[in-house]
Amino acid sequence: MATAAAVEAQRPEDETLRCWERDQAQLKADVTEQDTEEWQRDPSFAGLERVGGVDLSYVKGDDRSACASLVVLSYPDLEVLYEDCRMVVVHAPYVAGFLAFREAPFLVEAVQRLEEHQPGLRPQVLLADGNGILHHRGFGIACHLGVLTGLPCIGVAKNLLQVDGLANDELHKEQIRDLEAGGDTFPLLSTSGRILGMALRSSAKSTKPVYISVGHKMSLQSAVRLVHSCCKYRVPEPIRQADIRSREYIRKHVEATLSALSQPVRMSEDTGSEQ
Repeated sequence: MATAAAVEAQRPEDETLRCWERDQAQLKADVTEQDTEEWQRDPSFAGLERVGGVDLSYVKGDDRSACASLVVLSYPDLEVLYEDCRMVVVHAPYVAGFLAFREAPFLVEAVQRLEEHQPGLRPQVLLADGNGILHHRGFGIACHLGVLTGLPCIGVAKNLLQVDGLANDELHKEQIRDLEAGGDTFPLLSTSGRILGMALRSSAKSTKPVYISVGHKMSLQSAVRLVHSCCKYRVPEPIRQADIRSREYIRKHVEATLSALSQPVRMSEDTGSEQ
C-alpha cells in the first residue's frame, strides 16, 4: 500500500489540476441530460440492439499497468458481440474527482478502434463503471466518455460518492433496507434538492444497490430502466463482462508471463560443464 508521502509525490501540480477543472467545465457545457434517441422513448427500448460496457482493470500491485476493456452486447439477449482488451500504461495519478483524466483516454481509443474496424457493431449506448453528473463538479467519467464519443452514456457506480449533501449515514442505510425487490429505487438528493442520481436494487439476488447517474444523451428515468434490464446480477452485464474479460486478459497475458519469468532456469546436465 502506498504511503501518504508516496501518494503526495504522485499528485499533479496545482496548475495541472486547474487545467483539468477548466477542461471539465468546458466539456460539461455539452452534456445533455435528456433522451435523444427514438429507442429511449419506447417502453421496451424497441430499436436498441447493441449496448456497450467499459472498464479498466489494474495489474495486481502495479497502479500503472492496466487492461482497458470495451465489450458490446446484444440487446435484449445480452450476448457478447465484440470485445477489445488492450494493455495500457497509465501515467496520470488517481485524484478524487479527476478519474476521467486517468482512464478515459484509453476507453475513448477503444471506441474509436471499434468505429474504424467494425462500425456495424458500434454501441448505441455506453455503460461506464463510475459516475456521471453525480460528481464533485457535476462531470464524472460517464459524462466525459459520453461527450468525447458522442454516445449516450450512463454512470453505474458500486459505491455512493458522498458529495453535495449525500452521505452513507443511517438514513441512507435505512433507505437501502427499504429496497425490497429488484427494480426498487430511491432518489439521491443534493443539498439543494436536485436529483443527482438513483439508487437501484438491480437484482433480487443482491441487497446492495448500484448508483445510477446520467452521463450524456439520456434521461435518468430511461437510464434506470435500461440498467435494470441489463442486470442478471448486481452489476449490469455490459460492465460486468468488461470487468471479467479485462481481468482474464491480465491473468493470461501478464501474470502468466511474470510467473514464468520468476521461475528458476533449469540447466541440463552438460550446460554447466566446462567447454
